[in-house]
Amino acid sequence: MIWQFRPCILIPTYNNAATLASVVDRAAVYGAPVVVVDDGSDAAARTVAESLQAQGKAQVVFHTANRGKGAAVRTGFAAAVQAGFTHALQVDGDGQHDLEQIPVFLRAAARLPTALIMASPVFGPGTPCSRRFGREITNFWVAIETFGRPITDAMVGFRVYPLHAAIAAASRGNRMDFDIEIAVRMVWAATPVLNLPVEVRYLTAAEGGVSHFRMFWDNVRISWLHTRLTTEGIVRRWLLWQRFGRRLRWTP
Repeated sequence: MIWQFRPCILIPTYNNAATLASVVDRAAVYGAPVVVVDDGSDAAARTVAESLQAQGKAQVVFHTANRGKGAAVRTGFAAAVQAGFTHALQVDGDGQHDLEQIPVFLRAAARLPTALIMASPVFGPGTPCSRRFGREITNFWVAIETFGRPITDAMVGFRVYPLHAAIAAASRGNRMDFDIEIAVRMVWAATPVLNLPVEVRYLTAAEGGVSHFRMFWDNVRISWLHTRLTTEGIVRRWLLWQRFGRRLRWTP
C-alpha cells in the first residue's frame, strides 16, 4: 500500500459571521478540502456556516453550545481522520492570517510529513502591545518546558498537524490554552518542528475582527497550564536522566 499525503484545511470558528465565508473561499483556492467546526456560534454566524455547507464549499461540524477553541479543533481532528485525511492545516476563522502562505505550509508538510509545521508570526501595524507582551511571556515558558526553543511562537493558530501525532499528544485544554499545550506535548513526543513566517494582522471591529480572548480567565488558564507543563517537563527530564543519564557517565 502506497502512503498518500492527504491534507485538509481545518477552520475552528465562533461568531465569525463577517469573516468566515471569505476565509473559506480564500483557503479553498489552494485545492485542499475545507473542514469547518462551528463552536456553538450565534444565529448569524451559524447561518454563514450552514450556507457554506449547502454550497459544498466546506464540510461543517456543529457544536450545539460553545465548548472552546481546543474542543473545536479536537472535533475537527476526529472529522478529518474519519474522512481519510492525514494532515490538517489549521487556520482561524477571523481572517488574521496571510492565507497566501497555505501552499508554502502544505509543501513543507508533504516534504516533512511527520513534522509539526508552525507559523512564526510577523505582526502588522495595530497589534495590541498587551497581546505581544503576553505572547513573549508564553514563549519564554514554552522554551523552558521544551528545554530549548524549537517553537518560535506557541500561540499562533496557523499550523499543519500530522493528525495521528496530534491526537496521540492528548492535549486536554479546551480553550485558548489548547494551541500552547498541544505544541509542547508534540515536542515531548519527539515530533519534529518547522517554523515558517506568516504575516498576522489584527482586524478592527469594522472589518469584522472579533477577539474571543478573555483577559482574566484565559490568562488564568494559561498561567495554570505553564505551571503544569513546567512541572511535568522537569519530571520528564529527571526520569530520562535516571533512565539514560547514569549509563552515559564516564567511570574511571
